[in-house]
Amino acid sequence: MIFTVKDKKEENYRKLSGKSIKLLLVKRADHPFIGQWALPGGFVSVDESIDEAANRELKSETNVEDIYMEQLYTWGDVKRDPRWRVVSCSYMALVDGSLFDIKAGDDADYAGWFDVKFEVFEEKKTVLEKELVFEKSVKIILSSEEDTLEAVVKITERRRGRSTSVKREIVNSRGIAFDHAKIIEYAIERLRNKIEYTDIVFNLMPERFTLSELQQVYEIILGRELLAAAFRRKISDKVIETNEFSKNAGHRPSKLYRFNPGWKYM
Repeated sequence: MIFTVKDKKEENYRKLSGKSIKLLLVKRADHPFIGQWALPGGFVSVDESIDEAANRELKSETNVEDIYMEQLYTWGDVKRDPRWRVVSCSYMALVDGSLFDIKAGDDADYAGWFDVKFEVFEEKKTVLEKELVFEKSVKIILSSEEDTLEAVVKITERRRGRSTSVKREIVNSRGIAFDHAKIIEYAIERLRNKIEYTDIVFNLMPERFTLSELQQVYEIILGRELLAAAFRRKISDKVIETNEFSKNAGHRPSKLYRFNPGWKYM
């Protein structure tokens, strides 16, 4: 799956543009789930590795290549594909969406970006004799100018001694093909966790950016507001100040920064 961040449209040109996180989906042209939206993907050939297959499918279905991509998880529930037994290896990619010409592949009508909203609306902890059970329900809303998709995913984590098991199940889903709502939920959780201790977020940023723009991206991914002073202290080693300024109309120019690839060694 491919995530990007884009500016929201603002009617008032003097107002700073907000940001929204977007997910790329393809509309299925074939059965099963014809007409529904799915994550880009395909089957592994006998003469290629899983990584090679992921890159090939990324290019063929979306016209995107040479971007940050990491393997997430392997999904192997029985009957997750109504045609036959399918085991899927999911990947997450992060990209500046303005740099690529997105297109659909042979088995899709077309590809499009969807705004992502992610909300934990129910949490519960149960203490049993020999285990702890943590349950939460997550609502995912994916919206574009054409369509709005929704799903609720329930996550159950069981801790017995030093052993932990996690189960995800789709409570309901509208417009999202296969079990892809579970895969999307897992990817968002991973992204939220990783931006706290890695530089992964900079794959979503242009080469030059303001600190306010960077903070907005952190906030929309984490789902909460951050104190500007504390945020700037936290990311100070990861950015390098330039001598350039933003040229947005309607408000004062801001200093531009770039990613510091050597921040881990400072």
